Amino acid sequence: MKTFYFYGLIMAVTCFGNLYAQSVRLPVSSSYLGVGTYSKSHIDLLNAGTNQAALAQIKSISAAVFSERRFLLENMNLHRASISLPTSGGTFAVNTGYFGAADYNESQVSLAYGKKLGDKIDIGVQFNYHNFRVAGYGNASAVNLEAGAIIHLTDKLHAGFHAANPAGGKIGKNGEEKLASVFKTGFGYEGSEKLVVNAEIIKEENQPIHIVAGFQYKLIPQIMIRAGISSTSSSGFAGVGLTLKKFRLDLTSSFHQQLGITPGLLIQFNFNNKEN
Repeated sequence: MKTFYFYGLIMAVTCFGNLYAQSVRLPVSSSYLGVGTYSKSHIDLLNAGTNQAALAQIKSISAAVFSERRFLLENMNLHRASISLPTSGGTFAVNTGYFGAADYNESQVSLAYGKKLGDKIDIGVQFNYHNFRVAGYGNASAVNLEAGAIIHLTDKLHAGFHAANPAGGKIGKNGEEKLASVFKTGFGYEGSEKLVVNAEIIKEENQPIHIVAGFQYKLIPQIMIRAGISSTSSSGFAGVGLTLKKFRLDLTSSFHQQLGITPGLLIQFNFNNKEN
């Protein structure tokens, strides 16, 4: 089992260094997916990956998939799928994720829930089951928790916080390794129905603080653009989204100065959305 952890550690350090946004449990383009989280009128299903409290503003049954190829490497694909179910008592979501290839891979299944507490506060929680596999060495698993809140200070200004794995969940039966704890504070400003600007201050366990900032702007109701930057290695992200009634398609790209380009594709379907 120690060999299992050593192999995984070497792969993580070699491929990802100290970049929070490039944890194997998060997309390289997670910053892109998070734009709009701290708002009301710009939230979508995948924002809940940044802060589960965003689910409280999801008003339709939605399904979304996201895939990326990290740094254009064949064996470093990441795939995510989510579905939301709004109810009178809050919104539930089921999320799945897979990263890697046959020799080394990670998978995750999650159950999330978000609820409004009046008009000013949204809260959310998510339970995760992680599985890690290395060919020839077997599997290891871990369970952890995420939780967050979003406060709508005014119609235009929003703030929130999020904690992932605050108790430091252990990996495997012997608990020789642990998942890192991550704490975030986020802010959002809705300049108009077309524009939202978000920023997050992120502190991962044993890593320096870094900041992610981005914006979303609707050129016309059917087309929007997103772009932003992370203070870690000054890596940037950008993308364009096309919405046609219930269907949305985004093409994304993230760039790292040393590791290169990571292209991504997002598809979302809102089953009872009547907006164009």
